[in-house]
Amino acid sequence: MAYERLTGPLGPERGDVLHGILTAVTHNTAARKKRAPKDFIPKWTRGPRRAQPWQDMLAVVRAANTALGGTDRTPRREG
Repeated sequence: MAYERLTGPLGPERGDVLHGILTAVTHNTAARKKRAPKDFIPKWTRGPRRAQPWQDMLAVVRAANTALGGTDRTPRREG
């Protein structure tokens, strides 16, 4: 913790900061409205995730498949 206080974040957080700086520099060279690196750093949430029922996930996949013109060849159970 003491080392991070001196050098900044380590691991994935540091990668996010470095990519935010690079993206801000690239953006600011071509844009009229300048933006700060923090505008390009993703905000990750922490904490427990709720488990999504598989039926809801399947509904999302089927909707995407239909929207893209796909065919559903899933065998249907009768009864």
